[in-house]
Amino acid sequence: MKVKTILVSQPAPKTETSPYFDLSEKQKVKIDFRSFIHVEGVEVKEVRAQKIDLNNFTAIILTSRNAVDNFFRIAEEMRFKVPDSLKYFCQSEAVAYYLQKYVVYRKRKIYVGTRTFPELCKLIKKHKDEKFLLPSSDKLKPLIPNELEKLGVNWKQAILYKTVVSDLSDLENVFYDILVFFSPSGIDSLFKNFPEFKQNNTRIAVFGNSTVKAATEAGLKCNITAPTPETPSMTMALEKYIKEVNKK
Repeated sequence: MKVKTILVSQPAPKTETSPYFDLSEKQKVKIDFRSFIHVEGVEVKEVRAQKIDLNNFTAIILTSRNAVDNFFRIAEEMRFKVPDSLKYFCQSEAVAYYLQKYVVYRKRKIYVGTRTFPELCKLIKKHKDEKFLLPSSDKLKPLIPNELEKLGVNWKQAILYKTVVSDLSDLENVFYDILVFFSPSGIDSLFKNFPEFKQNNTRIAVFGNSTVKAATEAGLKCNITAPTPETPSMTMALEKYIKEVNKK
């Protein structure tokens, strides 16, 4: 069956140069965006229940913009003045750049990884004597604690925000040729919103092994998967699939 409509389970891109817009134009398909999940900050009392004292840490590990936002939110709500001496270990340049929203970059000790957490761990290893705080969501990839335990550093996780299922009830009678997912939480949201969901002729596109596993365990057939050596991005995988089915 030909593809005419796609729903991407993420917020719409903020830039006009997104490859999704190119894909839509080139392949003449309609692409909509909708967050299947969203983030909500936890309250100070929940953080205190985790026995988190911000005074006890000399370094902070930041893996996402959400981690940055919620660390500074909690610090403010706890009336904690973030010391200039605090060291920041950012998983990527994007996270480090975002940090400038809260601190004067050139006056802080900021260490930047090259995108993956194991790469960031090489920098953390050089500062093993620090006391690290890891702000995170309630859904933390096992890789992160595993890598930190391997390093043998002094660290503590602080759950500062939660991944919450979005209300999609307005989509109940809206149908798309392809649904695109990037996380197990997105699959979870689909079935929490629509427990009776049947795939029928809907094609499912998934990004990452954990998402493939979640989709398969939920009884879905994964028609499009990324990344692969041939299609390292989701837009490339979608384009390849659309070209094949729409030419018939």
